[in-house]
Amino acid sequence: MKKRLIAALLCVAMVPRGFAQNLPELGDNASTDLSPLAEQRLGAQIMREIRWRDPAYLGDVEVEDYLNRLGDRLVAAGAGAGLPFQFFGVSDPTLNAFAMPGGNIGVHTGLILAAQSESELAGVLSHEIAHVTQRHIARMVGKQSQTGMLMLASLLVAVLAAKSSAQVTQAAIMTGQAAGLSSQLAYSRDFENEADRLGVQNLAAAGFDVRGMVSFFERLQKNARLYENNAPAYMRTHPLTGDRITEMEGRVAQMPYKQVPDSLDFSLVRAKLKVGAVATKEVIGEFEAAARAPHPALAAQYGLVRAYLSVRRLADADREMVEVRKRHETSAMVAGLEGDLRLAHGDPAGAAQVFREARGRFPQSRRLLYGELEALIDAGRPAEALTAVKAEVQTTPDSATLWELRARAEAALGKRLAQHRSLAELYTIRGNYAAAVEQLTFAQSAGDGDFFEQSAVDSRLREVRVLLAEQLREMRSQR
Repeated sequence: MKKRLIAALLCVAMVPRGFAQNLPELGDNASTDLSPLAEQRLGAQIMREIRWRDPAYLGDVEVEDYLNRLGDRLVAAGAGAGLPFQFFGVSDPTLNAFAMPGGNIGVHTGLILAAQSESELAGVLSHEIAHVTQRHIARMVGKQSQTGMLMLASLLVAVLAAKSSAQVTQAAIMTGQAAGLSSQLAYSRDFENEADRLGVQNLAAAGFDVRGMVSFFERLQKNARLYENNAPAYMRTHPLTGDRITEMEGRVAQMPYKQVPDSLDFSLVRAKLKVGAVATKEVIGEFEAAARAPHPALAAQYGLVRAYLSVRRLADADREMVEVRKRHETSAMVAGLEGDLRLAHGDPAGAAQVFREARGRFPQSRRLLYGELEALIDAGRPAEALTAVKAEVQTTPDSATLWELRARAEAALGKRLAQHRSLAELYTIRGNYAAAVEQLTFAQSAGDGDFFEQSAVDSRLREVRVLLAEQLREMRSQR
């Protein structure tokens, strides 16, 4: 994604201006710093674009929840405690992770799969967290003029559109200016050294093996020669030198050795990512060999069930799931797999029961919640789903998934006004205010709401129209 950002910076004239929409104000023109408030607003807008417009965004709630649990553990142990952070996955085989304004940290699936231990993955996240807590991104952007910051903000959004045109992106990368801009966007040596130092401290404070951070960077350095001029993206944006490795090794050598076992979910997430949407024959063969070893890891058996499930070999998946159950391991991901298997067999009622019982053990799991709600609707029990989703929306009103499920339940119950109002909230969260206005207009004419529901729709329509007007003004100002 960082590589694509560089490409977009080079081809500003080639990217349609309409893609850089609805950008936040970045502050006073005379200011030389990107203020914390402006950084948060910019980060929120970029994340909205990534989450709803970027096909590379990994919309897997299990993986995202795992990354946030891991990241939150690191944040709570260091200087970032109390700051808003958000960790998300990017479906990309390259080795990369990146921090963006406002504490948004993306992790490529390739990096997760390349990490040989959870401490290695935690080491990369800890390094990125340090870039955020030390405001390295804001300080780099703040060195530019206000015009420069606005251009950067616009292009961070435009890059998402550029990804749909490989020809435009590749043409930009091939220009001779790429190296120069890459060095401007890459972190300075001082910033990297600071992130290394704080990252190691934070990794230790969070209870991980500090050698994991060193081992990952050492492996990147050793493999760099194999890439020649196409080094891993992480090394291009985080310049890796022998001095950095030596300094990290020196710090770690003074710290007590601590062997830290990987969490079960780290192994399960990696297995799930390796399977992908549809497992290849090679991947199935690898999991079969691993699951038939004398003492197979649960992740191997879990991965084999998921691989069989992905290619609809349900009988094989059932057989392997028996072996998974024998392990008596507690994980929301294992419970989620059991529910998925019930759904694949056309048993949404059974799946709803599996998800509901598992939620009693893992009440914070969004995966189990969403699974139960979908299963209830598919089982012809939308009233139960609506009762549950209404309660959840009260505590998580910014969840687009919950509003989408609520709209599905209301549609199944024939509640037209309520359905259109829920869809309006979904579009509002996505920043599509025009579509939200349209849905609220449909709700006004639905004719099946009482006085209070109709009044609520009228009030919300006025609010969203204000948001739409502001959005249109910002779009016109960028032309």
